[in-house]
Amino acid sequence: MKDNFEMLKEHLSNFAALTSKDIDAARPFWKHRKINKGDFFNMQYVVCNDLGWVVKGIFRIYYSEPETGTEKNLFFFSENQFLVSFRSFITRKACHYFIQAMEDSEIIYISHSDLNNLYDTHPNWAKFGRLLAELFFTYSQTRTEELLFINHEERYIRLLEEHPNIINRIPAYHISSYLGITNPSLSRIRKRINR
Repeated sequence: MKDNFEMLKEHLSNFAALTSKDIDAARPFWKHRKINKGDFFNMQYVVCNDLGWVVKGIFRIYYSEPETGTEKNLFFFSENQFLVSFRSFITRKACHYFIQAMEDSEIIYISHSDLNNLYDTHPNWAKFGRLLAELFFTYSQTRTEELLFINHEERYIRLLEEHPNIINRIPAYHISSYLGITNPSLSRIRKRINR
């Protein structure tokens, strides 16, 4: 069975065509971390200092309304995905969101400063940074377009395509929050799809 860094190495090679030499140069900077269910990768109003890669688990990015405490789920990230509040990570300004583990999870992460040092010293890591920015821009634009142009049922189907087992892994009300609907509406959508 591959260890966690070997899995990350394979992902990095596929994602940005990083060579073994590039990845070996970065190896000392990537750290392993376990995050228990309910604990946070990053907190609201705190600068996001790390880029994570999900080895095991699922995370939600959500906004908590300061006056009411109402939570709105914006994104989910699961295995083999990068995990970060990207705007906070690159601007060094406080994050507007929480990033929380929805189940006991494991990540491999690198700090902002270590990653930027790699950008400065290794051209292929600079390419990785560009591809990472493009990936998170695509996530953001896709989410915006889904909210503007796609109905709830189609959004639900896309969520299942991205995270096939999410229904079995997190409570339904989190999915309802992500879709912007009530739990009874989610139940109706699920029944229609299962027919």
